[in-house]
Amino acid sequence: MERLISIIGPTAVGKTQLSIDLAKILNTEIISGDSMLVYRGMDIGTAKPTLAERAGVPHHLMDILEPCEEFSVTSFIELASKEITEINRKNKIPILAGGTGLYIKALLEGYQFNTTPGDNRYRSELEQLATLRGNQYLHHLLQQVDPQTASRLHPNDQRRIIRALEVYHLGGENISQSKTASESIKYDHLVIGLTMNRQRLYERINHRVDVMMANGLVEEVTRLLHSGIPENCQAMKGIGYKEIVAYIKKEVSLQTAIENIKQSTRHFAKRQITWYKKMDYIHWFDVDSIEDYEVLLGIIYKKIAGKFCLE
Repeated sequence: MERLISIIGPTAVGKTQLSIDLAKILNTEIISGDSMLVYRGMDIGTAKPTLAERAGVPHHLMDILEPCEEFSVTSFIELASKEITEINRKNKIPILAGGTGLYIKALLEGYQFNTTPGDNRYRSELEQLATLRGNQYLHHLLQQVDPQTASRLHPNDQRRIIRALEVYHLGGENISQSKTASESIKYDHLVIGLTMNRQRLYERINHRVDVMMANGLVEEVTRLLHSGIPENCQAMKGIGYKEIVAYIKKEVSLQTAIENIKQSTRHFAKRQITWYKKMDYIHWFDVDSIEDYEVLLGIIYKKIAGKFCLE
């Protein structure tokens, strides 16, 4: 089996630094498991590591798409699988630095997704319905036809709710029935999870947003819009981007936009934690319990070395 190390945890917990430091020790390469880092020109709002921060470590699945292009879990699985194979061929253990829980779980467990084609007219009808009656109404429609999928989708996750309704409309299938985990994990894997006190995590999230603003998030979003990127495309609906778009359109004040980003990011972190609880093969490390980062790094490396019989 191909080998794989995954580093997961809620946003702002410290996955990026740990992944890079481990990659340097192991002389290996990193595959991004974040659905937003694939987009070029979206650097500040995604907390994408800079070239300097990457410290010469090769990173894959970053800056591979224009912001107007679509990216999905099926696209991720296809691309990430190829990278894992290529890095293993070099006799290296790739590190998957994850942020999108569904992507990581689907890749590791070998999910199979249905390939029901789209219906642009029906999708437009649903989008108009959401505008008129709200996302909660669409979520209620999904609950009626596919309660299992509805239970795992947030009412404001309009894109996935519409897709689930579209699949049901076209094929009568349930998204929840169209993917199944294989009996065992696809890879010879070790999944490292980072966690910390919830209040401290929220403080780190708030600070990260403040740093994003200081680094020019408003200017980044303005540049994207001026370059012709539609405000309603998938990438621009990401946390940090849609709130600044609302500010630029003078729908909210800058302070309100900032607070909305912080709140949305905190809620996102909470959903990530809930999602990862479904993955009982994660080896968790409490960042708060080990104050010295170098000690934490050493402990995690020892765990990896033991798993893969490294010297």
